[in-house]
Amino acid sequence: MAPRPVRVMQSFRTPRPTTNPYIVMLDQALAAEPGIEHSRFTWRRALLGRLDVLHFHWPEVLLEGDRAWKRWGKRQLFRLMLLRASLTRTVLVRTVHNLELPSGLDAPTARLLLALERRTRMRILLNERTRPAWESATVVIPHGHYVDWFAATPRVPASPHTLGFAGLVRAYKGVESLVAAFERTAPDRPGLRLRISGRPTSSALRTELESLAASDDRITLDLQFLDEDAFATAIMGAGGIVLPYRHMHNSGAALAALSLSRPVLVPRNEVNTDLAAEVGDGWVYQYDDDLDADDLRRFDDALAASRAPSPDLGARDWGAVGEQHARAYRDALGTR
Repeated sequence: MAPRPVRVMQSFRTPRPTTNPYIVMLDQALAAEPGIEHSRFTWRRALLGRLDVLHFHWPEVLLEGDRAWKRWGKRQLFRLMLLRASLTRTVLVRTVHNLELPSGLDAPTARLLLALERRTRMRILLNERTRPAWESATVVIPHGHYVDWFAATPRVPASPHTLGFAGLVRAYKGVESLVAAFERTAPDRPGLRLRISGRPTSSALRTELESLAASDDRITLDLQFLDEDAFATAIMGAGGIVLPYRHMHNSGAALAALSLSRPVLVPRNEVNTDLAAEVGDGWVYQYDDDLDADDLRRFDDALAASRAPSPDLGARDWGAVGEQHARAYRDALGTR
């Protein structure tokens, strides 16, 4: 007799148009996996349903609220959920999207998230280099690709000698350092172009970028929200994508660019070195220390070199990701 499906509830609710594509694609993969009875999060099911596994991604989202009384109420529900999980031997699983707890948490919320971390029995890592701060069983399941996600977006050719950045512009992403480094290529690369596409998260950051770019007409700024098609089009319109992040561990933006067959320039670290080896020559270029003009010149030169028609993303197929999650859930049940 075949084993019954593992009853798993995710910590995310029904996806919406603005939901992180990783969550949407994981939701679809798990729904298609025969070894899983997959459900999305509701407080009712978390407190009253019959579950084998509770799988958390960004658990702090469950504790958010625009009123103090709402946040207080969610903390009480969260406490009851952890208590019931202990009483019913429901196994807690975490995907390690971030290495540390979010900053700026109030003390009661931080205590609840730490309680969750202590009770987690299995952690899903997105790469081999992740070192969780808490002990538990671990399994590596790579972040799936975006090839299918962008399949319906019309293809556009890359503009020659054009570098790009696309996505939400946050302070830690170092976009202002990219603009400053690019300006220093003006004397010897008058034909090089830079396109920055995406909405800044603060008016101060927007003002800084506009001020930096004002003196260089080779720079195009499109500082507005990008839907998925606009995001993909911005990536495809560039010959290569520069991700000048100050800290990079798991980068959905790098995978998005590679899924659209655009090379990336990223900070040198173990994760990106592994990614370069995985996808094949000519797709992932790295720079050391702070991004400078020479890094951009070398990247522009490298984009002219021949490479395979697309990077090798076979290890990141979502069908395999669904199967690996089902296996991880069964392994987690074995730790009870």
